[in-house]
Amino acid sequence: MTYSTLHKEPVTTALLLAAGIGSRLYPLTNKAPKCLTTVSGVSILERLVANLRQHGFKRLVVVTGYMEKCIKDFLGTQIGDITIDYIFSPLYETTNNIYSLWMARKIINESFMLLESDLVFDGSLLEPMLYPNKIAVARMQPWMDGTYVTINKFQQVKEFFKDNKAHLTVDPYKTVNIYSISLSSWCSIVKKIDQHISDGKRNDYYEIVFMEMVADGSLSFDMVSFDSKPWYEIDTIEDLAKAEKLFPLSIPSPN
Repeated sequence: MTYSTLHKEPVTTALLLAAGIGSRLYPLTNKAPKCLTTVSGVSILERLVANLRQHGFKRLVVVTGYMEKCIKDFLGTQIGDITIDYIFSPLYETTNNIYSLWMARKIINESFMLLESDLVFDGSLLEPMLYPNKIAVARMQPWMDGTYVTINKFQQVKEFFKDNKAHLTVDPYKTVNIYSISLSSWCSIVKKIDQHISDGKRNDYYEIVFMEMVADGSLSFDMVSFDSKPWYEIDTIEDLAKAEKLFPLSIPSPN
């Protein structure tokens, strides 16, 4: 356990953003949301819940939108020791993940782990993520795109960036889209997101808010490397094929 985790309680609430249409996974998402896409016969959502149970989570909040009934029918309101709550995002067709995160502002009043619904990963990778404020990252590989960060000598996020890495003089790390967030950080994030929503920026990404807050010193993340075990972000049919090579049929058993 590092110094930053001393005297802190582990996170036991997870927030899953699962409102999107997943159009790049058509035709698989014609009849089911992206999180119910199967990887080697096991859905992304089933793998996620098994990993959360393995690490003692007690609450899962799911922001739904596209085909929400499928998700509710699959999860119900309780799985093992995990109580499941839902928030429906009525504007899911025209908004992005900043709006989904904003929808959770009134239902979450505790530290939590933020996850996206297109991720598969080895469950053991969550162990160092159980204390706030953490960000999961991996060294950039050719297949990766999207948001990335640079890391300072204290193993903390120095800056967030989008896409273009050509100007960098240090190695970038890809964001895995898993964050552990303390209650105090969450309160600050909500205030910032409120500003974006009020300005009509409902189609932004929440990473833009994180970028602004890290830059002005109002938010800090310690890095957790996901390089030691498999993980994959599934956006396309090609991604799914690659993920199935990394992950077997079996899923982790809860403690």
